[in-house]
Amino acid sequence: MRRFPQLDGWAEVICGSMFSGKSEELMRRLRRAAIAGQRIVVVKPALDMRYEATKICSHDGRDWEAQCVQRADEILLLPGVEEADVVAIDEAQFLDEELPAVVRFLADRGKRVIVAALDQDFRGEPFGSVPAVLAMAEFVDKLQAICATCGAPASRTQRLIEGQPAGEHDPLVRVGGKESYEARCRRCHEVRRVDNMSMWEG
Repeated sequence: MRRFPQLDGWAEVICGSMFSGKSEELMRRLRRAAIAGQRIVVVKPALDMRYEATKICSHDGRDWEAQCVQRADEILLLPGVEEADVVAIDEAQFLDEELPAVVRFLADRGKRVIVAALDQDFRGEPFGSVPAVLAMAEFVDKLQAICATCGAPASRTQRLIEGQPAGEHDPLVRVGGKESYEARCRRCHEVRRVDNMSMWEG
């Protein structure tokens, strides 16, 4: 006899570069869950203070009330999580290495866990513990942005410092928006190498 997945719990990931619509897609799924009468808990890292401290926000101005955590394991202690049908985590790349274990724990206990995250850092490399979450998830959607340089589909995030590509040894985490980042395609994505002699694709 086939079991319905909503009785079992699962994990789904929305990933892609900055400006690809991850938070917007997350909120679309939350609106559908709310219409269905499901109990929802939304979480964001306390590090992400770009818009409002207690809301997840998309670049087009939509928002949703959220609870903030410093560490991934704090999610399990938040009010409402035990009773929730849906647990959504936005900007999950900013959480620590406990994130995969927390996602697995919640899904194993019958929750629908929706994770929205950058899958690559500004260097074009796998971002933190997000790849481990991708590997365990039942459903993965990778969204494309539009390359700010050539208009092609963009899968990478370009960090800019005073208008120039960031260097390979710059800090991994630097929270910012359009003033510091662009979406870029593979060809147009650049990382300044340590010899400072040339630009290379990331």
